[in-house]
Amino acid sequence: MLRRLPHLFLTTVGAVAAIASACVGGNPIGGLELLKDYEARRSSSSDPDWRNGNADFRPIEPGQTLVIADLEGPGRIVHIWNTVAAEDRWYSRLLVLRMYWDGETEPSVEVPLGDFFAAGHGMDVPVNSLPVRVTSEGRARNCYWPMPFRKSARITVTNEGKGRVHAFYYYVNWQKLKSLPKDTAYFHAQYRQQVPCKPDGKNYVILEAEGRGHYVGTVQSVRLNEPGWYGEGDDFFFIDGEEEPSLRGTGTEDYFCDAWGFRKLDGLYYGLPIWEGYSTGDRSTAYRWHIPDPIPFRKSLRVEIEHKGSRDNVGGFVERYDDFYTVAYWYQTEPHKPFPPLPPARERLPYDESAIRELDEFLPGATADPKEVLGIQEGYGRGGRQVFFTPQEPGGSFALKVPVAEAGTYQAVLFATVSWDYGIYQVSLAGQPAGGPRDFYSGGTGPREFNLGRFELPAGEVELSFRNTGKNPDSQGYYLGVDGILLRKVR
Repeated sequence: MLRRLPHLFLTTVGAVAAIASACVGGNPIGGLELLKDYEARRSSSSDPDWRNGNADFRPIEPGQTLVIADLEGPGRIVHIWNTVAAEDRWYSRLLVLRMYWDGETEPSVEVPLGDFFAAGHGMDVPVNSLPVRVTSEGRARNCYWPMPFRKSARITVTNEGKGRVHAFYYYVNWQKLKSLPKDTAYFHAQYRQQVPCKPDGKNYVILEAEGRGHYVGTVQSVRLNEPGWYGEGDDFFFIDGEEEPSLRGTGTEDYFCDAWGFRKLDGLYYGLPIWEGYSTGDRSTAYRWHIPDPIPFRKSLRVEIEHKGSRDNVGGFVERYDDFYTVAYWYQTEPHKPFPPLPPARERLPYDESAIRELDEFLPGATADPKEVLGIQEGYGRGGRQVFFTPQEPGGSFALKVPVAEAGTYQAVLFATVSWDYGIYQVSLAGQPAGGPRDFYSGGTGPREFNLGRFELPAGEVELSFRNTGKNPDSQGYYLGVDGILLRKVR
């Protein structure tokens, strides 16, 4: 019976607190038959001409802010959903979600959109947990954190990118209440980053809070700036000003409830929706929800984690130079301690977007077998077009000449499309295989980044090649669409 509970929890729509309180006799939907003493309300992007129109979205111009909820209390937000169509490649790091309770001028929630929903690095990936669930290849975001307010609630989304958000669809489902219990605390979430972590003997600080409340979750995203294992760092919780932390950890993977390294996984209370590996440039995102074990504090809370591990997969316990990005989630009484300034938009991005080369500009010098099926597909990729290879049989290949400004060690990142009729391809750069064959199949069509690894490259033109090795059993073809290449010089 226990093995079935996650599925019941994940398909139940409502707040975590409401689910917990409704459990009667061990049944997660027990009590659902009881009459409810609140009014169900919703703020959504529904077309104002709801009888005849279907324009159920809102655009957000660069630099503009969209108000998605402006509510009068007392009440409780129980579900937020959204999906986005945007021009910027890493739009989910460039859109900032803010929440204000009871007329406050400083937000209690200030987090890039994707990171709030437990997906870092501006990536669209599925997340499957109890309070946060993301589907549609990472594009349908849902959260069920209960968010009470006494007087008012205001939720905004600001576009800090250069590109236009063509469509922001949203639901904010809430309950209009008669009153809230006196001991009700307010929901908070805060984003921080250190790019890169420094070998200064200081731990990375996830949160510094003042007041009374309880800590309920952490999201940590990491990008490796050197090969090896970053996860030897211990977590520490300093409660109410103590010098010796009450809660001391034994390793990063242990805090995130895994063991002996990391791997991609999901679950009710912990998981890793992003895990790429141990090489320079590889990325990860891990979440840990303290729902069964919230951490109370009466005066203050300081949460730290070490940035320690090994290098080149050699045993060791040394400070590393990786990029850390975190979100802390907690409830507390108001007012809260002022947040540190949110890092500027471009400093939150994983790469310098201006360094990405569009691959269609190198098509005139390309070679292909069969050549007649290599061309351009409009409407896909950052620039609205991608190199498109459409062989009807397995075994085809093509190659492009890519310029390298100066000799050195580079991390190579491929920007491509995945789709229902795409094949499996061996990617090589300058004659060096970029790991094993990569599967470009997906049940839905969308962009994806592939970290190809580190390469020693000479100055001049190098060959970027793609050789088909077959297809996923679920794929309908052997196609491939590639958009751009980033060569990032590393130490």
